[in-house]
Amino acid sequence: MSPENINFLTIVTFLPLLGAIVLLFFKDVRKIRWIALAVTVADFVISIPVLTSFDITTHHMQFVEKYTWIPTLNINYYMGVDGISALMVFLTTLIGWVCVLVSWKAIEVKVKEFMISILVMQMAMIGVFCALDFVLFYLFWEAMLIPMYLIIGVWGGKRRIYSAVKFFLYTLAGSILLLIGIIAIYYAGGKTFEIPLLMEQHYSFTFQAYCFVAFFIAFAIKVPMFPFHTWLPDAHVDAPTAGSIILAGILLKMGTYGLIRFSMPMFPDATIYFATPIIILSIVAILYGAFLALAQTDMKKLIAYSSVSHMGFVTLGLFLLNKHGIEGGVLQMFNHGITTSALFACVGIIYERTHTRDLRQYGWAAKHVPIYAVFLFIFSMASLGFPGTNGFIGEIKILFGAYDVHYAYVIFLIIGIVFGAAYVLKMYENVAFGSNLKPAPEGSGTFEDYMSHIKDINPREFLILGVFTVFVVWIGLKPTLFLDIMGASVDHLITQVNAADLTSIAAR
Repeated sequence: MSPENINFLTIVTFLPLLGAIVLLFFKDVRKIRWIALAVTVADFVISIPVLTSFDITTHHMQFVEKYTWIPTLNINYYMGVDGISALMVFLTTLIGWVCVLVSWKAIEVKVKEFMISILVMQMAMIGVFCALDFVLFYLFWEAMLIPMYLIIGVWGGKRRIYSAVKFFLYTLAGSILLLIGIIAIYYAGGKTFEIPLLMEQHYSFTFQAYCFVAFFIAFAIKVPMFPFHTWLPDAHVDAPTAGSIILAGILLKMGTYGLIRFSMPMFPDATIYFATPIIILSIVAILYGAFLALAQTDMKKLIAYSSVSHMGFVTLGLFLLNKHGIEGGVLQMFNHGITTSALFACVGIIYERTHTRDLRQYGWAAKHVPIYAVFLFIFSMASLGFPGTNGFIGEIKILFGAYDVHYAYVIFLIIGIVFGAAYVLKMYENVAFGSNLKPAPEGSGTFEDYMSHIKDINPREFLILGVFTVFVVWIGLKPTLFLDIMGASVDHLITQVNAADLTSIAAR
């Protein structure tokens, strides 16, 4: 049977929800963990044909499923993926089983509820990337809020309630603006919620500008872009390791995905009009995030602020509105999901052993946990964009795209890269080779006696970090597969933006 004849997207989307329902009937913690792992691994395996069977020669939506849902309002169950969303679905299913493994020992209370939250979260995230009906998209978009709120608020750190509420309020505010924009475009586009049809309409510049701003703020909060970023460090610091991986690996990408899927193709006039201010905001985010990361002593907060900087590269690349920039931005979305998720996994692994994230309390990793130190080094190099790693390919394409638009952008990007290297190397030096050794707790003997109880990574952790390493090296040395998958969709996006009414824009 042809993959196109199988409802792959429905299966991939709702299999985690089915797994969550099954978990309701189990009490044994061991069985709950294994069922959650089996469901997420199965979901990952099922998502592989979405990439392997993907037709890279066309920009049209593939694996399309469409059924009438609420005919009186012209709402349909409409699913499909293009080259950009197919990569995001694959990334989501990959990170799903990683989150279960990362939480294997870290989560010891309310394990059933935690695994259910992870599975429901995965269902909602995949649905966002597959939905081609605005109402369906919005339902998935909102469905993410509750499980993420619970993951932070129930299993988070000391300030978990504050961080969870802050996350919820920020994203809810964005969701309200998004809903207003959806209602407006429903009436302006002929009373339809079908996203492909709405992309084909042409709206007045005034309408585009208002809707673009509403959509942009909603998605900018999720990215998060400066100045909407303040919820992110708190959420990362207080979230459990799996929560931080979901936030960095997938949730932030939904903001940039929304810009690609809706703001840019539906409002091309407004996209060109607002491109320069957004590029400036992106440059501010790159430098601001890097400066703040450089000042941190909390390893997790450092990586959180680095996400603000890295996502600035993504938004800048997208709004360069050329092939190099957009391809680099999309590839960096995927790369950031891999690299930053791996770094947060590294934080979780060392925290489980030492119960501290203070960089001033490390300095012994290279000597006492050398395998861990090697993995941390690989992901640190990928984060700073070292040649041969995945981060280099995305950054170099954005640099090429920036040079095609204005050489000044390149200067700011290089400054951001330099500061990025500074905070990454500072982090690694403090963890692996720093001189500020953690003193042995009172009554535990010498420092060497204390360190003898801190073991190197185990097979479960090796599997997690090993999988991330494969993608770091694969994309770094042979990014063709990933660029080919997104290529036709990126070309079509550029065509849609180029359809803007330049005369109307110039008159503003």
